[in-house]
Amino acid sequence: MVGVTDLVTFGETMLRLSPPRGDRLETAQEFDVQAGGAESNVAIGAARLGADTVWLSKLPDSPLGRRVVGELRSHGVRTGVAWADPETSRLGTYYLEHGGEPRGTGVTYDRADSAITTVSPDELPTDVLESADRFHTTGITPALSDRTAATTTALLRAAGEAGATRSFDLNYRAKLWDPETARSAYEELFAHVDTLFVPRRNAREVLDRDGDAVEIAHGLAAEFDFGTVIVTRGTEGAVALRDGRVTEQGVFAADTLDAIGTGDAFVAGYLAKRIDGGDVGDALEWAAATAALKRTITGDIAVVTPADVAEVVEGAGGIDR
Repeated sequence: MVGVTDLVTFGETMLRLSPPRGDRLETAQEFDVQAGGAESNVAIGAARLGADTVWLSKLPDSPLGRRVVGELRSHGVRTGVAWADPETSRLGTYYLEHGGEPRGTGVTYDRADSAITTVSPDELPTDVLESADRFHTTGITPALSDRTAATTTALLRAAGEAGATRSFDLNYRAKLWDPETARSAYEELFAHVDTLFVPRRNAREVLDRDGDAVEIAHGLAAEFDFGTVIVTRGTEGAVALRDGRVTEQGVFAADTLDAIGTGDAFVAGYLAKRIDGGDVGDALEWAAATAALKRTITGDIAVVTPADVAEVVEGAGGIDR
C-alpha cells in the first residue's frame, strides 16, 4: 500500500444477524446479515465522505471472512487483513433483536476466540502507517485479548512515530470488562492518543470523572495532554476542547430506525471533515449530521454521501446550538 492514506483504522468486525423487527431470536426463521464493527464503521463512514481509508484486522480465510472484506471494499475502504487458518479460527458474530418498549433492543454476542484475538503487529501491513495522516481505534479492541491490547498499543505508537494524528474512541463495553480493568488499560493507552472521543457517561462511570462535559474535557486534557477532547452527551449534543477553546454542537433531529453505529458515524463525520481541512466547529457539525443520518438507516453503517451531510448541516440547523 503506497501513497498518502488519509485514515487507517484497526479493530474487529463481526457479522451482525438481525431477525425481522418484532421477532425473537429463539423463534426467528430468517436473519438480515451485515458486517459491523466500530473501527470498520468509522472507516466506511469516512470513505463515503471522501477520505482515503484503510482498515486493518485479522479474519479467518473463510467465506465469512471474505464476506466482511467484500462489504468494506464495496464502500471504498482498502483492507489490510491478516488471514487466519479457518480450521483453527473463527469470525465473531452478534445478534441484534429489535423490540419496542418495554422489551427494547437486545444484543447477544458470539465472539469468543475470534481470529483477531491472536493478532500481532508483524502480521499486518503496518507500512501503511508511514504515510497515514490519521490513525483511529477504539476501547473495544484492547478488551478482546492480551494480544489485541498489545497490538493496539504497538500500532498507536507506530502511528505516532510516523507523525499521524491518533484518535481513540473510549467505546466502553461492560460485556467485555469491568470499569476498573478498563480504566487501567485506557490510561496506559492515553500516552499514545492525540484526540479522545468519550461519552460523558463513560467518563463518569469508567474514568471516574466528575462535573459537566466541559469540566470533564478540561480535566482529561490537562492530565493526559490530549490535543483534542470530544465529550458526547447523547441528546444534548457534544463538546470539544482544543487549544483551550470550547466548541459546542447540538444534535440534528432524526427519526430513529436503528441507533446502532450512531457513535461511529459521529466519529466518521468528524474525522472526514478534519481530513478535508475543516476546523473543529465544522467537524462537529458534520459529526452530528452524519450521526443523525445514521439513525435513519438500518444496520451498523452510515450509508451516506457528502451531499446528504451538507444538506442536513445547511438546511436543518442544529438543535440547542
